[in-house]
Amino acid sequence: MTARELKFRALTADLRRGIQDGTWPPGSKLPTERALAAETGLSMTTVRRAYEDLVAQGLVVRRQGAGTFALGRVPGVPHHRRIVGVLVPDTTLYYPRVLQGIQEVLSEAGAQFVLACSHYDRRAEDAAVAELLLSGVHGLLLVPGLHDEDDPARRAEELLALPVPAVLVERRLTAAGPGDPTEHVCTDHQGGAYDAVRHLRSLGHERLGLVVRTDAATAAPIRSGFARAVADFGLREPVYDADVMDAWTPARADRAVAALVAGGATGALCFGDREAALVQSAARRAGLKVPDDLALVSYDNEFADVAEIPLTAVSPPKFQVGRLAAQILLRRLAEGDASPLHQVQLRPNLVVRASCGARRQ
Repeated sequence: MTARELKFRALTADLRRGIQDGTWPPGSKLPTERALAAETGLSMTTVRRAYEDLVAQGLVVRRQGAGTFALGRVPGVPHHRRIVGVLVPDTTLYYPRVLQGIQEVLSEAGAQFVLACSHYDRRAEDAAVAELLLSGVHGLLLVPGLHDEDDPARRAEELLALPVPAVLVERRLTAAGPGDPTEHVCTDHQGGAYDAVRHLRSLGHERLGLVVRTDAATAAPIRSGFARAVADFGLREPVYDADVMDAWTPARADRAVAALVAGGATGALCFGDREAALVQSAARRAGLKVPDDLALVSYDNEFADVAEIPLTAVSPPKFQVGRLAAQILLRRLAEGDASPLHQVQLRPNLVVRASCGARRQ
């Protein structure tokens, strides 16, 4: 999407909000094109396009020689005519259960579902959003690559300026704190990591390790929650081992286990299931018993139950995240600005299996 196109969409969204929140009540006259161009610093062409878009949406009427007048809210789109665009970075890892939750809610509401995939590529993400908008979607459920952005806040502003409502899924502006303006539904990954440490500590482990793949949006909050729990529970200095996803091979797992042993760790949280399974096998090759010598907790729970020794796992509520995000977007479409801004975090469950064992004596 070009800078000119983004400015046009941002202006259209601002004007639409002004009409719907009563800044320009029904029957009131909007600024002239020339006045609005001077006020915003945008070109007359951009302003004219924005007004034409509002006419197409049924929000304003243009009267020859008189000006542009507000008509008020757009009549609600019936459930069975709503089209929701969904953008995910991947359709095989993590997101299938999220998509199932989205699809279930939309199907119940009789809404249509248009799916796009960015493959973790910013250009593909922009192109996909543009295609979804051109397809006539009424709202968007987006998983943008905010964690890869140099300026995540600016990217969020661009997404908020889109001409249809957008709810972020598993993404938010963490660094912004209460300044985060996005509507979102996310897993509380910090809380999930915290609960994993709590469980290992309850079993008597005093020094833990964190084995993590670094090239995922989930990695930073997992590390933050892990570190906070270690501090809160007064545990000894932990052992950290991190690498990108493609680097995790059996040989790399052997080095991770060697680091855990050298650091005196008796338990570890591994992100994700594949890495945890590799660490489990590496522990066996090193002559260690799981869980007696090394207790393991996996973060993901996609296939933790089929490991050689079934893995205790932090289980993000992926299906529920998808359901709730879809419900919030449908409410936004039905109520507009009357709907409160939803910023929701769902805490994962901890599924206890054999890889942690009983309390250490």
